[in-house]
Amino acid sequence: MENTATRRILLVWGLLVVAANLRASLTGVGPLLDQVRADLGLAPAVAGLLNTLPLLAFAALSPMVPRLAARWGADRLLGGALGVLALGIAIRWLPAAVGLFAGTVLIGAGIAVGNVLLPSLVKRDFPARVGLLTSAYATVMGGVAAVASGVAVPISEFAPGGWATALGCWVFFAVVALLLWLPQLRARRPAAPAPGGHRLPWGSGLAWAVTAFMGLQSLGFYVVVAWLPQVFQDHGVSPAAAGWLLFLLQAVAVLTSLAVPGAMRWARDQRALAASCSAVLFLGYLGLVLAPERALLWSVVLGLGGGACLVLALAFIGLRAQDATVAGALSAMAQSIGYLLAAVGPVVFGLLHTVSSGWRVPLVLMCAAAAAQVVVALAAGGARSVPAEGAQ
Repeated sequence: MENTATRRILLVWGLLVVAANLRASLTGVGPLLDQVRADLGLAPAVAGLLNTLPLLAFAALSPMVPRLAARWGADRLLGGALGVLALGIAIRWLPAAVGLFAGTVLIGAGIAVGNVLLPSLVKRDFPARVGLLTSAYATVMGGVAAVASGVAVPISEFAPGGWATALGCWVFFAVVALLLWLPQLRARRPAAPAPGGHRLPWGSGLAWAVTAFMGLQSLGFYVVVAWLPQVFQDHGVSPAAAGWLLFLLQAVAVLTSLAVPGAMRWARDQRALAASCSAVLFLGYLGLVLAPERALLWSVVLGLGGGACLVLALAFIGLRAQDATVAGALSAMAQSIGYLLAAVGPVVFGLLHTVSSGWRVPLVLMCAAAAAQVVVALAAGGARSVPAEGAQ
């Protein structure tokens, strides 16, 4: 009994430290982009690929993860992904364009596997604690991501190596995660799913609702990370203050994510909670349209809605799946389509800004996306399940 409890504690810690690595190497890029462009002589569009390439990797690789997990085992696959992630961060430490972009692709590949597998592993090993553990790992993921965006510029200013060190230092976290995950590679796990069980539930309307919710909230997050500091600066906020406002938004999101499990326990399903949190996002975007000078207020509002919606999007994968196999397939589908939408979002947002010579039109687009998310939440939050045969 004691050995079983110890293994479960190690598993929880392993999951949380893996989660700590799933955003930090991404959110630290934005604040350093101007330095990277200046040092390497990159055109703005080329530099922008540093934010877009990981999302494209997520979209391309996510559908393959269930098949790979069925062949090699989810635990071993995740261990390999952590190794790829660590290698990518280490390569990106080299202050050269080739290393920067090659490392970014490897980082995207490693994170893509972690993104898909974590909801499935939570469903497999803690089926009665899906909401609680999803909130825990989403909180860790968001908290470390917020710190990464906040410390990126200070590290680049004071550490030897400048921006390369600020990007590369996260390799230590990836190595720690890999070491903590090693015991799971030797643990006995349930047998691999039957052939065909890894197929994605493209024919399920509920699966599409979960996918749409994941995609819309991801679009909002990556648009905010990529563009919100510039929106604030163009309305009179200093660059340093704009960076701290982005940190504040993510810090509020982390605190909000802690409250979601309690709210989920009180409700019969998640429809009202998901729709309300999506409506909060709508209010934040609308506030930026009508009163953009109130940057502090709208940062807090967007953090309140965004933190809750991230936890709900991840929890829906486990809650709407009948078992771990379906959870893996649903996770792959939701994150593949979701991150493809997220990759397109910042590009379209920036294009609309260029065409309209202002921020009002792209922010109205975000209002429309949040309104669509309210509608989708009513379908994704119902107490139903994607059946096992839906993944066949």
